[in-house]
Amino acid sequence: MRVLAIDHGTKRMGLALSDELGMIAQPLEFVLAEPFDGFLSRIKAVILEKQVGLLLIGMPRNMDGSYGPAAAKVQECVARLKEAVGIPIKTWDERLTSAQANRMLIQANMRRDKRKERVDQAAAAILLQSYLDNSNLE
Repeated sequence: MRVLAIDHGTKRMGLALSDELGMIAQPLEFVLAEPFDGFLSRIKAVILEKQVGLLLIGMPRNMDGSYGPAAAKVQECVARLKEAVGIPIKTWDERLTSAQANRMLIQANMRRDKRKERVDQAAAAILLQSYLDNSNLE
């Protein structure tokens, strides 16, 4: 079963996809967050095209583990996605994934303008790989 991960953002949503075995995460693309209907149609298309069985959405948490205003926006997004897609949806702790993705892209000597384009999908891949590594332990 393939898993599609979403790194939720106010401007862009990063997407990453697992392989069929659910072991390796790959950055896929980013989708503009607004208009939300455009985002929804792209998610539905990817789910059908890639035969996705689970949607994983990064849940932002504060460093102390509490939830802030960004988490409320993700919960709204999850509620709307549940109405629109017919597959299970899970949330996963996404603390520091964007910072980690930025560091990784800097180490790869990627220019700032290219990093801006790729950081969201790289963060989604980090989020997804974390989930896959932990779910394969069970």
